Amino acid sequence: MSDAKILSIAREDLVSFGDIPAETNALLQRGVLAYRNDPEAAEELFREALALDPAQLPVYYCLYKIYAYRGLLDNALAVAEAGLAEAARQAGWSDDFRAWERGAVSSGGPERFALYTLKALAFIHLRRGEASSAQACLDKLAELAPDQELDFTVVAALAEKVAERF
Repeated sequence: MSDAKILSIAREDLVSFGDIPAETNALLQRGVLAYRNDPEAAEELFREALALDPAQLPVYYCLYKIYAYRGLLDNALAVAEAGLAEAARQAGWSDDFRAWERGAVSSGGPERFALYTLKALAFIHLRRGEASSAQACLDKLAELAPDQELDFTVVAALAEKVAERF
């Protein structure tokens, strides 16, 4: 599919990935459209986008989401961790989220992506049965973003239910 065909996709089918290069955006749009009927093709397109420009954070999001949806939790974990590392690098933060400080958090850009990905990591860890790793992510989120729009209450509630079982 050419970029010209991508532009002919109905507006309601497009996903806003923010200000990213056109070639990367085209690959992501194609991957989103492919996902419902051909998850492997979507994965290939997202992987191509990652190889093209590993600094584009939405690519990590697309990959870890499709892996999590498909139950490929090892892959989801690896990609989410890589995305978290890239977001931390772009934000000028430590590669260890435990060292992040509330004063460094802003409401957008790589900082927001890092927090959102930390939320995703908590969920992935829970699905992998790694309650303590999930709780470490949730504890840091509670410290860094207690009053931001990043709603992690559902994941926190899941973590509580897991903890109650043990």
